[in-house]
Amino acid sequence: MSYRLSILDKSLIPEGADASAALRNTLALAVRAEQLNYHRYWFAEHHGFTQLASSAPEVLAAYVLARTHRIRVGSGGVMLRHYAPYKVAETFNLLAALAPGRVDLGVGKAPGGLPPSTRALQAGRAGASTPNFDAQLAELDGFLSGTLPEGHPLSDAVVMPKAPAGLERILLGASVESAELAARLDWHFCYAGHFDGDPDHIARAFDAYQRGSERSPLLAVVAFAAETAEAAERHVGTLRIYKVRLDNGQTVNLPSPEAAAEYARQSGAAHYTVEETRPSVLSGTADQVHGQLDLLQQRFGIEEFVIDAPVADFAARLTSLELLSDGA
Repeated sequence: MSYRLSILDKSLIPEGADASAALRNTLALAVRAEQLNYHRYWFAEHHGFTQLASSAPEVLAAYVLARTHRIRVGSGGVMLRHYAPYKVAETFNLLAALAPGRVDLGVGKAPGGLPPSTRALQAGRAGASTPNFDAQLAELDGFLSGTLPEGHPLSDAVVMPKAPAGLERILLGASVESAELAARLDWHFCYAGHFDGDPDHIARAFDAYQRGSERSPLLAVVAFAAETAEAAERHVGTLRIYKVRLDNGQTVNLPSPEAAAEYARQSGAAHYTVEETRPSVLSGTADQVHGQLDLLQQRFGIEEFVIDAPVADFAARLTSLELLSDGA
């Protein structure tokens, strides 16, 4: 392969199991991914979803870093709107001090949960408005690099421990604006193709990023392999994304029409629409999936794919991980 493979894990809870079982599966998959030479293992951040156990990616990262030796581990990503950039900088500097050269700080803009979870996460925060994400990310970057301007109101706050070399910063997004922001701050950029796999959208975001950065962007994809194409289709053929668009212009991707309607209700929206789409899924045998990855690599010059396999069945996910590795 002429590209690297990495993993995004949401710690899906299998039917009839609990969060402890899901997290044991996550650890086993991460250990196996290292053995198979995958490059990174990321944990998503989700709140209030009964089928997902990954509410605190930094905790999972610490747990897995302690039980692996080479693979890079981190967040895919921290939902920055909920947190003080200073605290995020402290947390990931500490992780990077514990495992030098192996920690990734991936940051996203989405809420990662339904409105009650967002309200609970932000309870007690001064001001009721949504934080300005661009300003938050710039502040986080300043804390990490020690470059907050002298006139900044928090410029005298010292982040400890200091960031060791090798802490990688990645902005996750699916828009030209996110790509431009990543380039402006000199962060890596990972396009969220597992939510929006439209090739034209990918091309525009990559062009925007590469106009301002010499780095190669990463591409997240939904990819799942099985021994036969039919077996793969049984696992991922019913996958759908439901995009709810509120009357204030906000859009959120959710896993079911019921979740979309509930999100709109809890947001207090008078009017909303729900769009059902099938995510761009690369599925089939290992050769078939690699063929699809090869086409994306040839079109966009991808040097690294981040694979999301939204399948709760542990044995099936392990099989896919092993089939796709090919030495990674």
